Amino acid sequence: MTTAAFQAPKGTRDFYPPEMAVRRHIEDAWRRISIRHGFLEVDGPTFESLDLYKVKSGDEIVSQLFSFTDRGERDLALRPEFTPTLARMIAQRAAGLPRPVKWFSIPRCYRAEQPQKGRLREFIQWNVDVVGEAGPRADGEVLNLCADALFELGLTTTDFRIGWNHRELITQALLATFVSAGRLPDAFYILDRLQKLDDRGRRELYAARNCAPTEMTHYEMIHSAIAEGGRPDDSPSLQRLMAAWPQEVTAAITAFQSRLDSMGLAELCRFDISIVRGLAYYTGFVFEAADARGDNRALAGGGRYDRLIETFGGPALPAVGFGMGDVVLEILLRDHGRLKDNLLPRADIFVISTLDTPDKADRLISDLRRSQWNQDHTLIVHPGYHVQTSYRATKNIGKLLQEAAASGAAAAIILAPDEMSRGNVKVKNLFDRTETEVSITDVRQTVRSIIQMSARA
Repeated sequence: MTTAAFQAPKGTRDFYPPEMAVRRHIEDAWRRISIRHGFLEVDGPTFESLDLYKVKSGDEIVSQLFSFTDRGERDLALRPEFTPTLARMIAQRAAGLPRPVKWFSIPRCYRAEQPQKGRLREFIQWNVDVVGEAGPRADGEVLNLCADALFELGLTTTDFRIGWNHRELITQALLATFVSAGRLPDAFYILDRLQKLDDRGRRELYAARNCAPTEMTHYEMIHSAIAEGGRPDDSPSLQRLMAAWPQEVTAAITAFQSRLDSMGLAELCRFDISIVRGLAYYTGFVFEAADARGDNRALAGGGRYDRLIETFGGPALPAVGFGMGDVVLEILLRDHGRLKDNLLPRADIFVISTLDTPDKADRLISDLRRSQWNQDHTLIVHPGYHVQTSYRATKNIGKLLQEAAASGAAAAIILAPDEMSRGNVKVKNLFDRTETEVSITDVRQTVRSIIQMSARA
């Protein structure tokens, strides 16, 4: 068989070193910002009982999963998301966990869907959750964390936007104005699609859902309010809508937006009636982050799910969280020029040897790569360095220095017979091109100074 006969499965990716560097760049940012906000990392099995996902999303979820029966006749599925696993883990140890539980995870997830731009069958998803804390403070915290992660990756307030809503509040508003209780599922279905359709598409949607003229008028006003910016001060359509809502609803919406404004998110976050999130388990606050140009799918989405832990056999615990996938995020970062051309790790030191045998060079490389500790092994005196060397059979210093420069190293250490006979080596600063002869016993301190200077440059 030829290599062309073997391809990565449809909807998956091969991560060669450049692609892996991008993935680690994104994951490292997620991990940094999670820890900075006080979250602890967890993980769980790649596959779970199929019933675990049915409990959360119903039997219809089965067609969207990679499921199988194991040798013990157990029905299992590759995880499509992490939230059910998180709920199971918390339910099992709820009594012993400190409150609130602040966890994050970065698992691989799998969906048996038709691949398309921004959606693959295998993807990485960052999940962040606060469990055991009710009220708007935790809601604002996870939203702020989501925004901070995108800022950490180099995006700005002009690159993405965050829309938020509240399912309970908007339910009260709809029931108080133009929607009957029996029509709520249709209302949420329509709201979720309003901004994705043009005029003709919306008319077809209204007809398919048997909307009366008064309903269509209200939906069109909602569509206008979203287009006008989602803030009462800037949106006459939203002002007219909110004037008919219960006073406690408008007060709660205004109070939460004020909280976001006080967190420095005024330019970024807007109230968006169309964001209802498709999953039925959301109980209150919901939000989505998306490309400001509207070119891509949602970057992130989540909200409050106060009844989920109880569904999995645990105590009644309020919870709020979100997920962010790597696929759409990488597309957005590339589109906005927020990814460097080369994210591969740079070497600290490049060792060049013109000696007849590699023994002394290999010993030096080994010593430089290994951290040096004090006598009681409680403190690192000298850190281990990322050291590269050439495997080419040449003693041409010029060519070897070109290879050293290509590695991104800050310093090159040159082992040559004349200097080695005196117990010395040459150290070349690859940034300012200066060269110094130093004792081999002092080489670590010399290159450390060069590395520190290059890091500040």
